[in-house]
Amino acid sequence: MKGLIRALLAAVGVLGIVVVAAVVYITTFFDPNDLKPRLIEAVRDQSGLELSLDGPLSWSFYPRIGVSVADAEAWLPRQSHDDEPFVAFDRAEVSVAFAPLLSGDVSVDGLILDGMRLNLVRDAQGRGNWQTLLDRLAQRDAAADSGRSEAADGAATGKDASGAAQGASDGSAEGDSQPVAFDIANVQVANSRVHYVDPRRPLDVTLSNLSLTSSNVSPQSSFPLQLSFDVSGEQPKMSGNVQLKSQMRMDLSAGRYTFDKVTLNGKAQLPDIAEQAQSGNLKIASLVADTRQRQYRADGIQLGASFSSPALRESPLSLDLKLDASADLDAATAELDNVALSGDDNLDLSGNAKITGLDTDPHYQGRLNLAALSLRDWLTRFGIDVRSANDKALTSLSLSGPFSGDARRIDFSDLQLTLDQTQLRGSLGAAYDGSALDFDLEGDKLDLDAYLPPAAASSGAPAQDGAKASDKATAWLGSLGIASALAAGEEAGLLPVDWLARLKQEGHLTLDSLTLKGAKLSDVALATSGSGGRQRIDSLSANLYDGSVKASSALDLRQQPIKLSFTERLQGVQLAPLYQDVSGKSSPLRGTLSLQGDFDSRTNTLAGIQQNLNGQAALRIDDGAMLDVNVPKQLCTAVATLEGKQSEREWSQDTAFDRLQATVVVKDGVARNDDLDIAIPGVSLSGKGEVNLVTDRLDYRAAARLQDTADQAACSVNPRLARIDFPIRCQGSLTDAPATWCSFDREAFQRSLGALAEDEATRKAGKRVDKVLDDKLDDKTRRKIDDALGDGASQELGDKIRGLFK
Repeated sequence: MKGLIRALLAAVGVLGIVVVAAVVYITTFFDPNDLKPRLIEAVRDQSGLELSLDGPLSWSFYPRIGVSVADAEAWLPRQSHDDEPFVAFDRAEVSVAFAPLLSGDVSVDGLILDGMRLNLVRDAQGRGNWQTLLDRLAQRDAAADSGRSEAADGAATGKDASGAAQGASDGSAEGDSQPVAFDIANVQVANSRVHYVDPRRPLDVTLSNLSLTSSNVSPQSSFPLQLSFDVSGEQPKMSGNVQLKSQMRMDLSAGRYTFDKVTLNGKAQLPDIAEQAQSGNLKIASLVADTRQRQYRADGIQLGASFSSPALRESPLSLDLKLDASADLDAATAELDNVALSGDDNLDLSGNAKITGLDTDPHYQGRLNLAALSLRDWLTRFGIDVRSANDKALTSLSLSGPFSGDARRIDFSDLQLTLDQTQLRGSLGAAYDGSALDFDLEGDKLDLDAYLPPAAASSGAPAQDGAKASDKATAWLGSLGIASALAAGEEAGLLPVDWLARLKQEGHLTLDSLTLKGAKLSDVALATSGSGGRQRIDSLSANLYDGSVKASSALDLRQQPIKLSFTERLQGVQLAPLYQDVSGKSSPLRGTLSLQGDFDSRTNTLAGIQQNLNGQAALRIDDGAMLDVNVPKQLCTAVATLEGKQSEREWSQDTAFDRLQATVVVKDGVARNDDLDIAIPGVSLSGKGEVNLVTDRLDYRAAARLQDTADQAACSVNPRLARIDFPIRCQGSLTDAPATWCSFDREAFQRSLGALAEDEATRKAGKRVDKVLDDKLDDKTRRKIDDALGDGASQELGDKIRGLFK
């Protein structure tokens, strides 16, 4: 036994001496750099890369077997060596522990890659330069799989023993199915750089100072992974850094990789957006990548970010996002579940989405819920100065409903939207670039006045008597969809012409009630359409103070200046409450108003619209009254005074009339009326004049005359006084109080009285002439004149003499 042991020890000693001698020989007499040509050829055969090894190759044997390569560069097939290499590195080293090899385990002691430089470029068609490498590797894998399949088929059909032995020596399917046991003690990538260019986007980004470290890498257990790099870019301009930590597990046979407790922190400087740095942090509870099935899932995603921008003024925006996500690349689908986005100013958004067509044309559908938030605060945050008549306007916005869309637009169906006190429901869709808009909504009540600018700001004067009457005259243009623009009263463009010129839209809106410029409308129905540079309000109809209003408008943006046209039809509208609500003051008239108007104008400023306004309108008020004034009383009192009498009749406080009618012609901003007619029992009232909307000047003349009729006499009138006009002159600035516009025209009245006196003197002179002629021209005298001058000469002579006094 002792002899056997000595023999074995001697054999081991001899074997050790042989191994040591072999190592000494190899390291002394064999240069590993002689293997460079074979290594270059092997890389070319396996990957197609053209390898250049400028640095030395070196190796070690114990306690680890290792090899290192320095100063290596590689180019893609058909890539010129004058170009920057696809990949290069300063030093690469791999070492394997010697002892575990004796038991069949591969225990990699370390993998080191220092100074790597990788250049990734996409062409104009979107194909990456690395795709050639992947295609070649995929072809080799397919060929290897085909060979193994043929070998397995041959073994199953009982081929000859030599064939079976050959298959076994090549590696049968059963042999390939055995996992490789390895354990990498340390992995280190340092001082590396990745440059990525995509001219289509465009993107030009560089990852520098890239560092990746890991330890105890094994498929049997999880191991730590750390990654960090600096990022810089020319397109877009940016700089920053990123750090990532995670625990990783690998199932190489199944091609399944799991990352647990992923944390990612980053900061970025985007000078084109803001001077301040943007920061964010990402946490993922579990990320699973199944590369064989091409399925990926991330649970417990938490993203926190802080954004700064000049548009956000001085306050950065903080957001927190939580969700679960999954993707199936073979099916080209993805799902986002349990999405919850929260942030500043009460932002609370939740929902889910499913995405299809990831590889071609992505489409999505899901549901979204936005809890009530202050839209005013968000607009203010983004630097938009909100001016509204009601400070509470835009302070509560919420919405919910299903949605669908693609990369170009989004559509909401069964949308439930609440804005302040207004609730809307229906469908809404829009293109992300603003080129399309469609809506079909129903609502309860909307106070549009609350969202218009304050009255004092819109007119530059007090909201009551000092407000421009021309602004009040345009109030009904609001029903044509431009009231808010006119109310702003600014010389900047009233309408967003560039956007409207390319907008394609179709919409329907119904409201139970609408408040606009103080007027209260009910059962409102609006229909709009537009495309190709033309926008239309096809119809706007509503009930208005026991009557109705119908309107339409058209906007032609294909020409410069733009052209605006609109029509209005009012029927059976009670004037007094309408005036009261629009002006905020008691109406001077009551009655049933009917109006027809057709107008057009040009330009995109308030002054331009007024200067170019043309059109005509006809109005009529039936069964009305002029309130707090009695025109017949004033006329009869004046007549009684002229006759030296007093009026003892009891008069009502108002002036009732059967009708008031007029037509108005507008030319270049000047509205003229020549046929005002007010039918008052016992009185006729007419007038004519003009209003200049450009200069805000008013010049109007009216005249009242008593009518001594049997059934409608306002008072007992001397027939001669019935021919007297009682003139009124209205003139001044529309910015003045209406009470200062009109006054009694004394000069015109004096002229009227002078004409009456002249007529009366002529009448009296004519009577005396008639008496003298009757006395002097007796029958005998008449016969003498007729005999001398001809038959009828006496009558003709008498008529001419009378005519001298008429």
